[in-house]
Amino acid sequence: MPAGKHLLHLISVSGILLQNIAYFLVQLALTGDVLQLRDELRKETLQLARENLEKEPRIMELQNQCRIIRTTELAAAQEKLHELERKKEETLKFYSPASLLHRLQEGMDKTDEESEALHRKLLDREIDLGAFLPKYKKLRNTYHRRALTHLAAKTSLTG
Repeated sequence: MPAGKHLLHLISVSGILLQNIAYFLVQLALTGDVLQLRDELRKETLQLARENLEKEPRIMELQNQCRIIRTTELAAAQEKLHELERKKEETLKFYSPASLLHRLQEGMDKTDEESEALHRKLLDREIDLGAFLPKYKKLRNTYHRRALTHLAAKTSLTG
C-alpha cells in the first residue's frame, strides 16, 4: 500500500476512533447526568415519603373525627326519622276509616247516654220540662246527625 493511501487510511481510522471516543464521552456525560438526576429524584421521593409518614397520624385523627361526626349525625337523623315515622303512623291510624268510624260510634254512644241521663232527670223530677226540651232536642239532633254520618261512612266504605 502506498504511503499516501496508508496515511489517509490511518487518518480516516483515527477520525472514526476520535468520533467514537467523542460519542463515548458524550454518552458518559449524559449517563452521569442521568445518574445524578436519578439520585436527586430518589432523594426527593424519600423526602416526600417522610413528609407523608409524618402526616399519617393527623390523617388518622381526622378520619376518626369524621367517623365520629358521621356516626353521631347519622344517629340523630335516624332518631328523628323514627320519630317522624311514628308520628306518621299515629296520624294515619288516627285518621283511618276504622278509627273515624269508631270515634263517631263513641260520640253517638256518649250523646245517647247523656240524653238518657237527661230523660231520667225529667222522670225523677230533677229538671223541669222547660229546661229539659231544648237540651234533649239538641242532644238527640247531635245523636241522629252522627248516626246518619256513621251510616253513610259505613255504606261508602263497604261499597
